[in-house]
Amino acid sequence: MDDKIEGKWDQGKGKVKEEAGKLGGDKSTEIGGKIDQGKGKLKEGLGDLKEDLHDERVDR
Repeated sequence: MDDKIEGKWDQGKGKVKEEAGKLGGDKSTEIGGKIDQGKGKLKEGLGDLKEDLHDERVDR
């Protein structure tokens, strides 16, 4: 569950960072925000996978 929460946090943080970069005209910050969002999506996906694997083991 931790990966899913961290993933959501990273996505939210990345979105704020991206918007701040857009508003301030800072491409580097904007791109960094997009990267953070991507990492967050990967973490969230990893959390989903771990959860599915755990559920699969419990069902056996």
